[in-house]
Amino acid sequence: MSKVFHASRLRTGRVSISRQVYHVTTATHGRERTFESMYAARSVIRSLMFAERRGDGRTLAFVLMPDHLHWMVELGDGLSISRVVQQMKLFSAREIGHRVWQRGFHDHALRADEDIAHVARYLIANPLRAGLVQRVADYPHWDAVWV
Repeated sequence: MSKVFHASRLRTGRVSISRQVYHVTTATHGRERTFESMYAARSVIRSLMFAERRGDGRTLAFVLMPDHLHWMVELGDGLSISRVVQQMKLFSAREIGHRVWQRGFHDHALRADEDIAHVARYLIANPLRAGLVQRVADYPHWDAVWV
């Protein structure tokens, strides 16, 4: 399956709903371990904060792994999840100074019966499951509104 076809299939059925909580996953170009660089990692985190200040959405939780991002965001009013993710990618890539992100992203709109805090805990435990740290608190690139 070509990469272009795969990226377009990710958009099939995508719906953007104001105030809906989405879990977004997006990977680096070529799955490079870009975020082992503290500067690159902090640039992405600044882009998440900038998206919130712009009113794109409220970041509920995120974890930035060496080669991908998990972002739980409550979408702002009248916005497209695709546009919000695109803006975040654009802002962070400009700050880092080179292509950072793979085309496309995966999103999951959390259902009413899903426990948002539980999903956030699972998300931020990624560095622990990946063997990057012994305790989640030791990993520098995550945050959640519940902490």
